Amino acid sequence: MRAARLIKMVLLLQSRPAMTAAELARELEVSERTVTRDAQALSEAGVPVYAERGRAGGYRLIGGYRTRLTGLARGEAEALFLSGVPGALREMGLEDAASAARLKVSAALLPSLRDASRTAAQRFHLDAPSWFREPETPELLPAVADAVWDDRRVAARYRRGEEEVVRELEPYGLVLKAGVWYLCARAARAAGGGSFRVYRIDRFTAVEAGGERFERDGDFDLPAFWAERAEEFARSILRAEVVVRLSADGVRRLPHVVDAPAAREALEAAGAPDAEGWVTVTLPVESEEVAHEQLRGLGPEVEVLAPAALRGRFARDAGRLAGLYGG
Repeated sequence: MRAARLIKMVLLLQSRPAMTAAELARELEVSERTVTRDAQALSEAGVPVYAERGRAGGYRLIGGYRTRLTGLARGEAEALFLSGVPGALREMGLEDAASAARLKVSAALLPSLRDASRTAAQRFHLDAPSWFREPETPELLPAVADAVWDDRRVAARYRRGEEEVVRELEPYGLVLKAGVWYLCARAARAAGGGSFRVYRIDRFTAVEAGGERFERDGDFDLPAFWAERAEEFARSILRAEVVVRLSADGVRRLPHVVDAPAAREALEAAGAPDAEGWVTVTLPVESEEVAHEQLRGLGPEVEVLAPAALRGRFARDAGRLAGLYGG
């Protein structure tokens, strides 16, 4: 533990002209007294750490000293490629590995480039969860992430509807979509021929990694697999159709209140506007209930023509609104 902290202290000082005891204590998550003791230990070990007193003082390395301890471990290198998604790193338990990797890269850079990580962080930040929802980290995510990184089979219990099923899985990859974590995996018993499936991490009730590693399918492409499954899922839930008339403003706003690809396809297949400038479209939807919730967002810019039950819902909505505002 202390050896790792001493190395981190050297890398911090190597990447910056000087640091105060308070700054080092904050970075190393220790007290300033511990920083003083660590600096003394480094000096006794032959590392030229120099302490300057006074308001402008701090710790620095003398004479352009450079350590050779900049090689990245595999875990650090893998975490470094995810450093643009700090929230995801933290949830998977990789924040420390990414921090060590960034320090080593900074220490290896020329002095004129050592502020690159700070300037980049001030110009780009990824906030994955959607608005108006508090993201929750699944309790079992770190265990699943460890198995993914280490190519280890897992025995998992998974909620599917009202029941729980037991699966032995080969965990291939993790996906963070709109604040929700998913696992792309293959059933272990079907190794070599099983299909890949998608599991929501928050529906796992137990995950236990075994000692056996699996051999990854070299042809598996996580981004391509996810894009294909996401499109299949979006289409699979659109099991019903509604026929509506839309004003020009309704046409413009439709992709913002319903599934955007479905709206695009419906509008592309629509005929010419009628004499009043309204367009009639057949729109695929998840269900009548969902269509009712979504299309209400268009207010008077949409008229439901079919099915009759949905048109009746909007007629009742209109009657209630007339009662509220008729006076």
